[in-house]
Amino acid sequence: MADKPRKQLDITLLGRVVALARPYRTIFALVAFLALVLAPLGIARPYLIQKMVDDYVFTNDEAGLITLTWIVVVLLLAETGLRYVFTYYSGWLGQSVIRDLRVRVFNHITSLRLRYFDRTPIGTSTTRTINDIETINSIFGEGIITILADLLSLIAVAIIMFYTSWQLTLVCLTTLPFLIIASYIFKEQVKAAFQKVRTQVQRMNAFLQERITGMRIVQIFNAEQQEMNKFKKINEEQTLAHLDSIRSYAIFYPVVDIISAASLALMVWWGARDIIGGGSVTLGALVAFPIYLNMLFRPIRMLADKFNTLQMGLVAAERVFAVLDNTEQVEGKGQHVQGTKLRGEVDFSHVWFAYQDEDWVLRDLSFQIKPGETLAIVGSTGSGKSTITNLLNRFYDIQKGSISIDGTSIADFDLPSLRSRLAIVLQDVFLFSGSVMDNITLRDQRITREQVIDAAQMIGAHEFIERLPGAYEYEVMERGATLSMGQRQLISFVRALVFDPDILILDEATSSVDPETESVIQHAIDTLIAKRTSIIIAHRLSTIRKADNILVLEKGQVVEIGPHEELLKNEHGRYRELYDMQFLQAALD
Repeated sequence: MADKPRKQLDITLLGRVVALARPYRTIFALVAFLALVLAPLGIARPYLIQKMVDDYVFTNDEAGLITLTWIVVVLLLAETGLRYVFTYYSGWLGQSVIRDLRVRVFNHITSLRLRYFDRTPIGTSTTRTINDIETINSIFGEGIITILADLLSLIAVAIIMFYTSWQLTLVCLTTLPFLIIASYIFKEQVKAAFQKVRTQVQRMNAFLQERITGMRIVQIFNAEQQEMNKFKKINEEQTLAHLDSIRSYAIFYPVVDIISAASLALMVWWGARDIIGGGSVTLGALVAFPIYLNMLFRPIRMLADKFNTLQMGLVAAERVFAVLDNTEQVEGKGQHVQGTKLRGEVDFSHVWFAYQDEDWVLRDLSFQIKPGETLAIVGSTGSGKSTITNLLNRFYDIQKGSISIDGTSIADFDLPSLRSRLAIVLQDVFLFSGSVMDNITLRDQRITREQVIDAAQMIGAHEFIERLPGAYEYEVMERGATLSMGQRQLISFVRALVFDPDILILDEATSSVDPETESVIQHAIDTLIAKRTSIIIAHRLSTIRKADNILVLEKGQVVEIGPHEELLKNEHGRYRELYDMQFLQAALD
């Protein structure tokens, strides 16, 4: 997506962002109303000061002076209280909107196809969900409402200035064109700088996430210095982007101060000359006008900054809405009811699938699994073994053919219900930060502690879990870093078992564990697959001898299928070739 949004979309974007506040329309209306009230309240004080000087100070009217002073104090207290309410609730409104938006974006991201995550860096998604949404908050807290308040204040100040002395006002406004030109230049420069900053923040988030996740590889290959050099370059570019905005501020604010000082000098010169000459300008007006000037110039100076804030909020909104508008969601709203068990009959019929364009991974693939049967899938790397499990879970959708369970196309299933009846155990087990119990149940309140312990005992994981400090309450570090590969694998088996799936998928589940742990897991596998349809993707052919059928894949096509003993009889078959290669390797080891 381009960093710079098209101008004709700004109003549409702004309307879409403001629509996010619809659930809080009462608070929005309150804040807008307060903006209307604060504008005249702000200019009342200098006007009353002028009246004090002109009507009471020089007439020695002490009683009137005291009365007017109390009126100023009351107005000041009222303005302070209303300003507090305005500031608090405008901030509350922004935080409430982005809180809801974060939930909405997170829910949407979790519903997207894996294709989105294949091509989108995790750091980019993180930036969208955190940094960009936080920037949208500024549209409410510092953008549209405060801009409205400042514009109303400007109008009110200009009216009262002309009412007080139109000659003095015209003299003061002679410098206004210079301020407007300086503000416009500043707005454009800071806008460009902030866009660079947002882009660099996204780049840095993506870089850091990827390197920290892959730190093991970085250190194994002594690539720390190379990665540091890349980081220094990204960091330097981000620093330069920030310095561009700082440079603009460093120029703009002194220029505004000079223009304001020039306007004040002109006002004093003209007013003093007029008073001395017996003109219409009063001493009270000369006292009040510096306050009016400050109230006039400060919002103009701040408006440029706030328009940039608003624009940056819209840039962030465009990026967030681009994620929300992403339609790469898996459609699955069929009739299958949550909790309804499956018989487990699986049918792949003439399936063609490619991750990109027509670079086919599976080619006219057909096979069937009867209820309760175990199918093992073997083949060389890249033959499409894991792709089959991805398609069965509908992480991706096929281009041609059909996949059905119990005679119903998986596209006609309610997606959450379908996935609730399938369980998959991967080679690369992912564990979240949290307790062992949380990692097994995934915080599903329907699963009891007794069910978890029973499953762990069946798998053979109970003893090692009990030895951990805190047992089932042991805090697992991110990605299970404090546990061995075998321990993580056992926990993933317990997790699969407690969800009681009708179809079990084991994707290279024993390829990374030691022989002792493998024997424990193999016993658990035998227990698991005895009661349900199972698909086992195996690297070690010794683990799949008991499978009802073994499917041999090569370049996405079925080259052989049948029981272990039957396939071994074909001396020139691909399965026999793979089996002999592993037997020879085992003998050499």
